[in-house]
Amino acid sequence: MKPKPHQNATLDERITGSLVGAAVGDALGGPVEGYSPEQILEHHGGRVHGIVGPWHGEAWRTARPLAPYHKGDGHVTDDTLMTHALIRVYARVRDHLDAYAIADHLVPDLMTETRWIPELETEALPLHRIFLAEKWLVTRIHYGHADPREAGTGNIVNCGAAMYMSPVGLVNAANPQAAYAEALDIAGAHQSSYGREAAGVLAAAVAAACTPGATPDSVVSTCLSLAKDGTRTAIERVCAEASRHTDFESALSPLREAVAPYDTVGPDYRAPSLGARRPSRLHAIEELPVALGMLLVAQGDYRHAVLGAVNYGRDCDSIATMAGALAGALGSPIPQDWAKTVAEASRLDLWEPAAALTAVTREIFTRDTSRRRTHEQAFASLGGPECSA
Repeated sequence: MKPKPHQNATLDERITGSLVGAAVGDALGGPVEGYSPEQILEHHGGRVHGIVGPWHGEAWRTARPLAPYHKGDGHVTDDTLMTHALIRVYARVRDHLDAYAIADHLVPDLMTETRWIPELETEALPLHRIFLAEKWLVTRIHYGHADPREAGTGNIVNCGAAMYMSPVGLVNAANPQAAYAEALDIAGAHQSSYGREAAGVLAAAVAAACTPGATPDSVVSTCLSLAKDGTRTAIERVCAEASRHTDFESALSPLREAVAPYDTVGPDYRAPSLGARRPSRLHAIEELPVALGMLLVAQGDYRHAVLGAVNYGRDCDSIATMAGALAGALGSPIPQDWAKTVAEASRLDLWEPAAALTAVTREIFTRDTSRRRTHEQAFASLGGPECSA
């Protein structure tokens, strides 16, 4: 019997749960990213049930020259680095963000401020760790001087923006429509097509999960009410399949089969098809539908949702990041031993960004209330309805 999420969780608890939950999911998924469920099963002699070491052991620096990263042993990846960077932007601006905030604040953060990078085991610029699709932000905006609202056009279409959009949902807690709109604006600097759409839907899902009384089913319903084109269809098909399962083991292959027609990468994650990651109204990123599917399979339970995402393989660090963010926002507790190990191994305070974002979220809500009342008064003066109390 899976424990139920805490329906009475406060805003502070949901923000902390979502952000810490995302980071822990990221760290658990990192060492098995890129592999299939069958490969994971064979390599580990069973399913992954917690923090594990690098796939190639001590040879992690040289086994994959393209990605010489220490994935495993509790290290977070670029998903968390980008999430924390976006929180720092919110902490500077202290209001809603748009694509210009990404250009003015996020891009300089990535390329000018050295930080501890867990997978590199050294102080470095975040730019030196983030993947090519995220380096596009710096290339297009800083060096190419592109309009930030359109800078994502031409980038490979992937989950790169969606993977760090949970703060947008948290700032707009219980207002998924606003989260969707803000995330689409922000993500325009980074992604286009279904990659940008996924960023909006993920933010909306997190905002919906913060609503008192929210359930995995209500979160998915909100996503379906907002998502467009292939993203909506992929979520619908994957979640319909997920509803038939109560254990991630039985769901692994069926969820992959359900999302496969909408995923452009193809069956071999490390050898993408020629049509991979191109703009399309017919397709979707794989990560978001599967994360939502695992949330349903787990009935909102954090541990079960994240372990399902991890053992799914493929881009499982991002899938587990999203599943962890959603389960945490619903109020499902994060295993404290996992959180402690990840924080210590990554040399990161996982709770400080949550505290910072909570304070900013409250400030933004106060501003939103004031702006709304000003609008109501102006509209009433035009002959509209009287202002609300």
